[in-house]
Amino acid sequence: MSEPRDDLLWRPYTQMKTAAPPLRAARTQGSRIVLEDGRELVDGIASWWTACHGYNHPHIRQAVAAQLDAMPHVMFGGLTHAPAEDLARRLAALLPGDLDHVFFSDSGSVAVEVALKAAAQVWLNRGVAGRSRFAAFRGGYHGDTMGAMSVCDPEEGMHRRFGRYLPEQLFFDLPDTRARETAVDAGLARHRDTLAGVIVEPLVQGAGGMRMHPPEVLATVARLARRHGLILILDEVFTGFGRTGTLFACEQAGVVPDLICLSKALTGGTLPLAATVATAEIFAAFWSDDPAAALMHGPTFMANPLACAAANASLDLFAREPRLAQANRIAAQLEEGLAPLRGRPGIRDVRVLGAIGAVQLVPPTDLAGMKAAFLERGAWVRPFGDIVYLTPALTIPEEDLARLTGAMREILGAA
Repeated sequence: MSEPRDDLLWRPYTQMKTAAPPLRAARTQGSRIVLEDGRELVDGIASWWTACHGYNHPHIRQAVAAQLDAMPHVMFGGLTHAPAEDLARRLAALLPGDLDHVFFSDSGSVAVEVALKAAAQVWLNRGVAGRSRFAAFRGGYHGDTMGAMSVCDPEEGMHRRFGRYLPEQLFFDLPDTRARETAVDAGLARHRDTLAGVIVEPLVQGAGGMRMHPPEVLATVARLARRHGLILILDEVFTGFGRTGTLFACEQAGVVPDLICLSKALTGGTLPLAATVATAEIFAAFWSDDPAAALMHGPTFMANPLACAAANASLDLFAREPRLAQANRIAAQLEEGLAPLRGRPGIRDVRVLGAIGAVQLVPPTDLAGMKAAFLERGAWVRPFGDIVYLTPALTIPEEDLARLTGAMREILGAA
C-alpha cells in the first residue's frame, strides 16, 4: 500500500508550502479526538463550535442511520419531506417572535448570503431601487463567500486582500459608548436611501477575535435599525444553540430580528446544514403572483433529509437534556480556570461568556509554538491571531475542561 499523500488536499486558511503536516484523526468520542498514532486529545473547540453535544452522540447517530435507510436525499425543488417540515416547525417554535419562515442551505456563509440577498430583494419587490448596501461592524466575521466577505471587518479581517472585488459596505464601531451610538445613528441617517439592512453578530464577534459585548449594545443596534427603517439581520451561526448560555444570543437582549442566520451546531456537528429564518413581514414581500418576486436561490443539497434528521435529533437533546445549564456550568469553570491569567505579563484581556473563553495576548505571538505545547498536554486548541480560545462541547466533563484551562494557564502564563 502506498503512503498517503497530504499534498493532494488543499487545506483551509493554510499556506500549504510551509505548513506542518496535519494530524491524522482516527475516531472521536464525547469530547475526545483519537489520532491514528493512538494519542487522545481533549477537543477545546468542538470542531469549530459545531459538536455541541460532543462527538458520536447515540441519539443523533441513530436518527441519521434510520434516515439513511429511508431516504438519504431528494431535491427540494418540487418535492418536500417530513424531516425538513418537522425541523422548520420546531425552529419556528423555538425562535423568538414571528421568525417563522425557514430557508435551508448547507453552510453558515450561504445562510448569510441568503439573508443579504433576501434583504436586498425585499426593497426591489416593494418597488424601491438603489437600496443594496449593508451596514456592518468592525471586528465582525460573517463567512468566506463573496457577499459574506463584504460585511466582514474590512481592515483587520482575514479577507482584507479581496477588498477591491467586494461590494462596498458601510462599517461602524459597535455602539458601546454614547459617542459611537451617535456615530452609527448619523451614518445610518446619511446613507439610509442606499442601505438595505444592518447585520451584526449578537453578543460575540466570533472568528473576528472573540470580541464580546453586552446585550445592551445589541439592543442599541436593533433600535437604530428600526429607527431608520432598515432590515435587521442577526448572524447567530456561532452563537446559536446554547453557546452563550441561552438557546439564541438575541434572547438576552429581547431582540427579534427580521432575518436570523443559523448553522454550526444546528446538527450537533454531524452534517452540514444551515438556515436563514425570516419574519412574516419579510416573507410577505416575496408572496406574489409575479414569478420574478420569488427568492431566487436554491442550493442543490437544500434541506438534505440526513442533515434535517440530525438537526431534529439535536433539538431533541436540547429539549430533554440540560444543555443551557451545562453551558452556564462551563462559564463558571472557564471563569475560575482562566481568571489567574488576568493581569499577567503578555496577557491583554481574558473574556468569558457562556461556553466561550478567550485570552487575548500582546503581540507578537508564537502560534506554532503554542499549538505544539497544547498538543504535548493532550489538548486540541487552535490559537489564531492574538486569541487563544475555548469553545468546548456543552457536554464536556469537568475533568476534561480542567485539563484545557490548566494547559492555558501553564502555556500562556509562561509565554
